[in-house]
Amino acid sequence: MKKDVLFVMNKLVCGGAEKALISLLETIDYSKFNVDLFLFSHEGLFMTKVPKEVRILPPPENYKYFDMPLSSSLKSLIGNRDARTAFHRVFLGYFAKTERNGAIIEQKFWKYLSASIGTIEKEYDIAIGFQEKNPIYFCVDNVKAKRKIGWIHTDYNQLGINLRHEKAYFAKLDYVVTVSEDLVSILQSNFPNLKERFTAISNIVSPAIIRKLAQEPIIHEESDSIDLISVGRLAKEKGLEITLDAVDLLVKKGYNIRWFLIGEGNRRKGLEQEVKARKLLGRVMFLGQKANPYPYIQKADIYLQTSRYEGKSISIDEAKILAKPILLTNFATAASHIVHNKTGIISKMDAQSVANDLERLINDSELRKRLEENLRKEMVGTEGEIHKLYELLS
Repeated sequence: MKKDVLFVMNKLVCGGAEKALISLLETIDYSKFNVDLFLFSHEGLFMTKVPKEVRILPPPENYKYFDMPLSSSLKSLIGNRDARTAFHRVFLGYFAKTERNGAIIEQKFWKYLSASIGTIEKEYDIAIGFQEKNPIYFCVDNVKAKRKIGWIHTDYNQLGINLRHEKAYFAKLDYVVTVSEDLVSILQSNFPNLKERFTAISNIVSPAIIRKLAQEPIIHEESDSIDLISVGRLAKEKGLEITLDAVDLLVKKGYNIRWFLIGEGNRRKGLEQEVKARKLLGRVMFLGQKANPYPYIQKADIYLQTSRYEGKSISIDEAKILAKPILLTNFATAASHIVHNKTGIISKMDAQSVANDLERLINDSELRKRLEENLRKEMVGTEGEIHKLYELLS
């Protein structure tokens, strides 16, 4: 008899956790499981990537009011005479003005959001909150299931989050999955009384699929420049200002380089202003979100990710599959992604160090070739990780 499984996620924009979910849904055995997907909002480029076997549940009716400007939402809610939701929406506005940490805002506001969006009536065999914070909170508070699992994609040491709040939710989960052994250790150190609940399941990536998609044609202006590429959210934690400063230093030294960014986020406008102010137009290109970033990675010379912190980055694994020389900053889990001087370069987390290491990669074609050859020898595919999930679901 098939088991009924529910996945809970915020939305399906082009992010690492969202990509991980799509890869998992593409791999799961639908002869064994009936799968429902609950999203707070039906938006994002990956909506079209959800397998046809997955039943996408209707979004919560009131969530839209928390995802629009305060004035617009209050106008609609007052017009609908929904004073309760209007009251909750005002609280979100208050938290947003008085608290700078987005993770803390999400924690503080959850009880109001939970009360506004309701519950799912169906009872499941397994419910999985597939991302930290709201999806896990919803799984615990708003879903009936015989077994509940949370999924963590980031480094909890870097979130500045209220650990006591998280512990109360983790204690109600049967398992907490994270995407690397490094992150298991971090969670166990922060929640020692729950250490047996934490386990690692790597993000599922398929080399065959990625290499095939990398051959799709794209419009790309050819140049004799050295092309750098970064893939991810344009957000503070991605350290994009470090890369911009490094690129600026190298351009001023006369290097013919271009930096392509794939992704969107709240730092885009500020970065674009900086690019213009530094006269780097034509050197730094914002490509926006791409459902298929692989042809762009394939055409680049160097993959660059100067993050301040990462969990387990799917984008880095994808660059490894495409055998691109990789330069990372020394965030806490960098060494779990590449081996320094063997499959990539790990630089100090400042612009001058990144510029120096980029300069080394640009000038040393033999180093780039050696990194590429070592990456081609690596076994990066993780399709077999699905069996670890089956064990938790059995």
